[in-house]
Amino acid sequence: MPSTQLASPQLATDLRTLAQDIVSRATKAGATAAECVVREGDEFSTLVRLGQVETLKESGSKSIGVRVFFGQRAASTYSSDFSREGLDRMLNSALELAKITSEDPFGGIPEASQLGQLDGDLDLYHEDVYSLPGADRIDYARRAEKAALDFDPRIKNSEGGSFDAATGHKVLANSHGFVGEYKRSYCSVAAVPIAQSDDGAMQRDYWFSVARMLSKLESPEHVGKVAAERTLRRLGARKVKTAHVPVVFDPMVAASILEHIFEGVNGDSVYRGASFLAGKLGEKIAAENVTIIDDGTMPGGFGTSPFDGEGIPTRRTVVVERGVLNSYLLNTYTAKKLGLETTANASRGLAGTPGIGPGNYFLQAGPRTQKQLIGDIKEGLYVTEFLGHGANLVTGDYSRGASGMWISNGELVYPVEEITVAGNLKEMFMNISEIANDLEFRGSVASPTLRIDGLTVGGE
Repeated sequence: MPSTQLASPQLATDLRTLAQDIVSRATKAGATAAECVVREGDEFSTLVRLGQVETLKESGSKSIGVRVFFGQRAASTYSSDFSREGLDRMLNSALELAKITSEDPFGGIPEASQLGQLDGDLDLYHEDVYSLPGADRIDYARRAEKAALDFDPRIKNSEGGSFDAATGHKVLANSHGFVGEYKRSYCSVAAVPIAQSDDGAMQRDYWFSVARMLSKLESPEHVGKVAAERTLRRLGARKVKTAHVPVVFDPMVAASILEHIFEGVNGDSVYRGASFLAGKLGEKIAAENVTIIDDGTMPGGFGTSPFDGEGIPTRRTVVVERGVLNSYLLNTYTAKKLGLETTANASRGLAGTPGIGPGNYFLQAGPRTQKQLIGDIKEGLYVTEFLGHGANLVTGDYSRGASGMWISNGELVYPVEEITVAGNLKEMFMNISEIANDLEFRGSVASPTLRIDGLTVGGE
């Protein structure tokens, strides 16, 4: 079993020293700027199917990456070989490559004045994710699956119950003297049951719980029960006739609508002109009730960190306020390209230029319950799953395969499948007529239930 301590104080110090040493060696070799990322972590994962362990994985990893600049030329390399020879090879490769790459006037690391990190405990790391003995972790997965299988005789099969736990440690150092580090932990339990109706038709669905600490996980029995309920409600699914009706999005699928706005405000898409929201700052792009926030500072959040991928303190950005586009989400590079300031949304792997990622990115909740929201609809669709991808970020055209429940007189009356939901993102955001009060984070992107009017549900 992995030790409960992620890294001894000695090892943590070694990683910091190592990152600073690589940066120092790069600048001594003539680099005008450099940065180094070191990551280590371990993970445990098990899948139990029909009571038997199907997969069991334990792994630990350690890796390092460096990015160097010679003026406006840059290159990066990475390695999992921490021997002196391995580190020399990594650094020398980056230095050689940087001399022959093309110049980019917008490249570089952030200004020293921009760098820093949030103070205090952000509640990201808990040793208890590894507190269970191995047999008990497997039992978590088994209990979730058993609760689903025992819930109803129509649950005939299963794609399994699972339990996962992981911890990670990241260090970032650069040639402006910045060095920062943080640890993260998470654990999850899930179940994926399969139900069969009398005519032999089968349906599957799932449920899961994820948390930074074991004590915050929903019980395996609760996860299995919810997975079973979600699966059973799909039995007897039918097609519907094509109609223009209000569509209600379950929180799990509503998050995908929110992700389309994220893609639209992503600085990379904006400066390339590949977003329908390019040039729209200060304009109304959504209904009055829509406020979208990106907040990398929320204690315990799945998208929280003390600094972003470039060493800039994370922050809270109101992206859309009462329907008006307030801000794009940017890293240093895209901010320079657009003549704006970074929003501290740089995300990065070990090598390459930083991309853009969300902090805790969410749609602000409304006042009423999901049940009240559905209760107002005479005829409509409640979407519980999307299939495939069908959004064009340039034009906003939207069409996706879906399944869910038909709404009649304010009640969910029967399951539907083999349908499409179609519209245009520009109109869809304007037509978000109601947002429920059930915002819950099961990842870094979260949305409450929402209702969008004016969509076409394509069926028979």
